[in-house]
Amino acid sequence: MNYTQRKKAILLLEDGTFFEGKSVGIEGTSFGEICYNTGMTGYQEIFTDPSYYGQMMLTTNAHIGNYGVNEYEVESNSIKIAGLVCKNFSFNYSRERSNGSLKEYFEKENLMAISDVDTRAVVRYIRDKGAMNSVITTDLENLDAIKVALANQPDMNGLELASVVSTKESYFVGDEKAPLKISALDIGIKKNILRNLVNRGCYVKVFPFDASFEDMKNFNPDGYFLSNGPGDPRPLVGAQQVAKEIISRDLPLFGICLGHQIIALANGIETYKMHNGHRGINHPVKNLITGKGEVTSQNHGFVVKKESLEANSDFELTHEHLNDGTVAGMRMKNKNCFSVQYHPEASPGPHDSAYLFDEFIENIKRVK
Repeated sequence: MNYTQRKKAILLLEDGTFFEGKSVGIEGTSFGEICYNTGMTGYQEIFTDPSYYGQMMLTTNAHIGNYGVNEYEVESNSIKIAGLVCKNFSFNYSRERSNGSLKEYFEKENLMAISDVDTRAVVRYIRDKGAMNSVITTDLENLDAIKVALANQPDMNGLELASVVSTKESYFVGDEKAPLKISALDIGIKKNILRNLVNRGCYVKVFPFDASFEDMKNFNPDGYFLSNGPGDPRPLVGAQQVAKEIISRDLPLFGICLGHQIIALANGIETYKMHNGHRGINHPVKNLITGKGEVTSQNHGFVVKKESLEANSDFELTHEHLNDGTVAGMRMKNKNCFSVQYHPEASPGPHDSAYLFDEFIENIKRVK
């Protein structure tokens, strides 16, 4: 392929704004809610993160693909983003550990991507206008039909997506002779979360999104975990019921991201869709219990409403996002339950928050 003569492509937003670019090589049309990630590394982990399902990924890093791909640097069994928009796409790569190019990886996964886009302009636009549905396409002769299809795309607000990315059958991770057993609800779980639990002496059984508390209880676990995931937490009434059952019995419970929001909703605390989400690996968070700052990895478009949390006497705010003051973590005062909005497993990202897994283990051991 002559990379200097690639097919013209566009990014079209639902309000009619469009940005020109070039096809990476895979032609077609793909829809998704536009979002941007500010991370400078870890693109393969980002692309395979189930929390990004349904999202059109705009990368602010100017170079994507320059270090290729590696079969071990994935957070799920497939690419989860709806499409990629970037500035410079590297068809050639250089890294000893890589076992292929990003273009070949996209072709295998049939992922649509466009480059040579003015990504700074796009970020500034959606930062001001807010998240919205979008489409990337090389089919420029049928733009009228594509605009109609874009107008009919469902809004992320109220959209349940966990069922799409969750495992269909339960499975086990770790050593069955490990000292601790964990029941984890998969509503979009990342592989590195499971690694963090296994590395701390846990044998984990991962359950589908629609598992009941009884299903999870039958594993006779020492603790329960609610995972990250995509979409709006409000339609996940089954997961909320699971959280209620666990909390009512005062069993050790830890929630991350979507799981954090599920715990809030299970206790009558409201969530809402943000104007723009938090997506990147350098988000500042303050631990209000210790007074220490943390540099964190984040990926979410919904958040717990702070006023609603503070009105609930059973909870206390434990972590706060320093950019905008939003809720980054909470815990129950009289129950063995805590959660965070960000990603302590940080894949990619800093390891400042890995202690949260240790806290979960200590919470379990304290009552075991």
